[in-house]
Amino acid sequence: MNIFVLRHGTAAERNPHRYPNDADRPLVEEGERKTRKAAKAMKALDVSFGKILSSPYKRARQTAEIVAEGRGCSEGMELCDALSPEGDSRGVVAAIKRIHPVPKEILLVGHEPNLSELISFLISGNAGASVLMKKGGLCKLNCHSLHAGPCATLEWLLTSKQLSLIAD
Repeated sequence: MNIFVLRHGTAAERNPHRYPNDADRPLVEEGERKTRKAAKAMKALDVSFGKILSSPYKRARQTAEIVAEGRGCSEGMELCDALSPEGDSRGVVAAIKRIHPVPKEILLVGHEPNLSELISFLISGNAGASVLMKKGGLCKLNCHSLHAGPCATLEWLLTSKQLSLIAD
């Protein structure tokens, strides 16, 4: 199984007056544009997904929807509370394991620091590996047998800027 991990695009700044609930902060125009470029880069890299799991937060959901549209996977998108900022790595693993049939490729869309912790957890068994997911960054993990703990190999980690270069 290939697990792709995507951090949401650039979102509106935190503003308790405009967005009293952090979950409602949307992508800004730049975030939408860069996410479309990322989807184009995924196509150039021949990356596709049998399923997309996304945090229910608006900025992550919008990111997942743009990628799903750009990669033709709108039927296979689901919201996953374990990918929200309050979620955890074990919850993400459990959510993936509940999917039947198990997809060969899955995209997870969420937030920092949770995504870096998830990557670290799957490659080393703890959240201590120094991994940094920039906004709009994409990671590829290869996993032969998914379980809580070290089960994956980091194949690559690309920034939004690198994805833009691939898309052009």
